[in-house]
Amino acid sequence: MRYVDRDITEKFIKVSEVYPMVALVGPRQAGKTTFLKHMMFGKNVSYVLFDDPDAREIFDEDVKKFRMQYLEGYEFCILDEVQYCRDAGIKLKYLVDTGAKLWVTSSSEIILQKEVLSYLVGRVSVMRLYPFNLTEFLRAKNKKYLTDNILRRIVWEHMVYGGFPKVVLTDDTEMKRIILRDLYETMLLKDVVRNFSIEDVGAIERLVRYMAVSSGPTSYSNLSQMLDLSFQTVKKYIDALTKSYFIVQVEPFFTNKAKEITKQPKIYFVDTGLRNAVSGTFPSEPSGILFENYILSEMLKCNIIPKYWRTKSGAEVDFVIETPTEVIPVEIKITADSSKLEKGFRSFIKKYKPKKGFVVTYRGEKGKLNIDGCKVMFVDVLQFCENIKQLQ
Repeated sequence: MRYVDRDITEKFIKVSEVYPMVALVGPRQAGKTTFLKHMMFGKNVSYVLFDDPDAREIFDEDVKKFRMQYLEGYEFCILDEVQYCRDAGIKLKYLVDTGAKLWVTSSSEIILQKEVLSYLVGRVSVMRLYPFNLTEFLRAKNKKYLTDNILRRIVWEHMVYGGFPKVVLTDDTEMKRIILRDLYETMLLKDVVRNFSIEDVGAIERLVRYMAVSSGPTSYSNLSQMLDLSFQTVKKYIDALTKSYFIVQVEPFFTNKAKEITKQPKIYFVDTGLRNAVSGTFPSEPSGILFENYILSEMLKCNIIPKYWRTKSGAEVDFVIETPTEVIPVEIKITADSSKLEKGFRSFIKKYKPKKGFVVTYRGEKGKLNIDGCKVMFVDVLQFCENIKQLQ
């Protein structure tokens, strides 16, 4: 499979020159190992995959022996899927403190828990690598010239089949679907069920399928009743799916808890291709729910986790991006009229007085409106991505 340049490359190089350890985390098969193997080209680097029980046993039982066998004489060492190891934090600290330069990967946020990271303060920089974003997808497809129709077709493919590299670089449609179904089963059984000691596989499968076809704020109590699971079980499952980069929870935005809606999160899939594989639908035209999830996924790949806004009176905005200096409302529309603005969006502008906002459209008109001092830009997906990258 050919290599596609990733957007994090420049930042990764800079960070790895400063920190003795870089932790690259993100979903399984998002390209972490491929990226690191590409970065090690021309360097004297060893590679250890902790799926290998022999390597894992040596690391778990005798970290000094592990250092002698796998690290001595090398410039760097890549430790792949380190979340499977026992007492990883204190052992990684020992390796770094004795001079090792490490690049480690994990497909679970277990590696980011305090019992691991507390040993590594000042020694590690954490970077996230997700499936291909739209820019990387265009690079993979070798698309340099875009008309509106070409961009819409590219966005449709990216939205329907997602950004996992193996899926993107496969041309056969049926094979894309097979890879996604296999990936779903692997992620669920290996990263979620195994890492979080979940016994009832059928129950978590029902939960995942339900989330794939639903939308809106998610009440754990309602999910508990709908799926005949305890409240604590639902909470545990959603936490495990979140920490395995399967789903992402978007919290409500509010400044007045009494007047604005409940604390229930909205749940989206990290990759829309995976969502479609779970639901069993690969639509020829996107729904509003799917497009909204797709835009959330693109924001996530820019290290932006927005919030949503909904009041008890029913006013709402799909997403709100918070920066240290401003809030930015974002509305998602399959088709938009650049001369019109939703009532909820206007209500948000009136209440919070943002300087700018976005209406992201799949096939609608582009343009600008000035509403009470807020510049509202009607943009396509690529324009939106280019704008939010500047917020990092």
